[in-house]
Amino acid sequence: MRLSEAADAYMGVRQTEGFSPHTLAAYALQVRLLIRDVGDRELSEVTLPMLREHLAKHTHLKSTSLAHKVRCLRSLFGWWTAEEYIARNPTLKLREPKLPDRVPKALNVEELEELRDACRTVQEHALVEVFFASGARVSEICGLNRNAIDWHRRSLLVLGKGQKERECYLGAKAAIWLRRYLAGRKDADVALFVTTRKPHRLIPHQCQYIFRRVARRADDLAGRVTPHIMRHTLATTLINQGAPLVAVQSLLGHSKPETTLLYARLSGNARRQAFERYFVQ
Repeated sequence: MRLSEAADAYMGVRQTEGFSPHTLAAYALQVRLLIRDVGDRELSEVTLPMLREHLAKHTHLKSTSLAHKVRCLRSLFGWWTAEEYIARNPTLKLREPKLPDRVPKALNVEELEELRDACRTVQEHALVEVFFASGARVSEICGLNRNAIDWHRRSLLVLGKGQKERECYLGAKAAIWLRRYLAGRKDADVALFVTTRKPHRLIPHQCQYIFRRVARRADDLAGRVTPHIMRHTLATTLINQGAPLVAVQSLLGHSKPETTLLYARLSGNARRQAFERYFVQ
C-alpha cells in the first residue's frame, strides 16, 4: 500500500470517529509534504532516516510547528502499525524538539477594563464578556447556536476538541450583554453570533478581526488582544483567585493537566500572597 492510499484509509476512519475537519486537514497536509519529500512509495519502504531527512528540510519552522509535524507523523505511522499496514513503526525513535518555556499571555485587571471601555456596539460587548467568562475557544463559540444557552444555569454547552461536550459559564455581565445582543437581533439565523451585514454565522477569523478592532481603540492593547487571550485571562484570573488546577482544567476543557499547569506560573504578587497564606512560621 502506497503512502497516499494509506493516508486515505486513515482519513476515512478518523472522519467516522468524529475528528474535526481542521485536524484532518492538518494531517492531510503533513502527508502531502512527506510524499513531496520521499515520494509516493510503498508504506513499508519508509524508514527512520527518510523521516529524519524529511524533518531536516523543515528546520526553518518554529519549534512548536516542528513538534506538531513529529506528532502527526507518529500518530499516522502508529495507526498504520496498529492496523497492520506495516510490521514496524519507523517513528518510534523520533523525538520532538525542545519547546521554549513560555507562559501564556493574559490581560491584567486594568487592561481588561480598558478593553471593555473600548467596546462600542452591543455585539462587541457581548463577545468580550462571553469569551472572558466562558474561557471557550474561538471555534467553540463560533460553532454555538442560540439554543446552547441555559439561562437558568447561566451557562453554554460547547462542543470542544475530540467532539467532547462541556458546560461553560456566564458571569452576570456576560449574561446581561448577551441578552441585549440577542434581543436586538432581527434575523432568524440559529447561530449565537452572526455578522452585522447579511447575517450569517460568525466564523473565527471574523471574530478575531472584531477583537483587533476593539483593541486598536485602546492604545495600550493594540495588536495584543485575540479571542484566545481571553481564555488565558480567565485561566490566570481563576488561579490567582485560588481556584484548584483541576477545576480550571475542567472549565477550559484541557485533556492534559500539564496544559493547565502553564497558568500556574503566577505573578510575583500572587506568589507572595500564596506564601503568606500557607507558610507556617
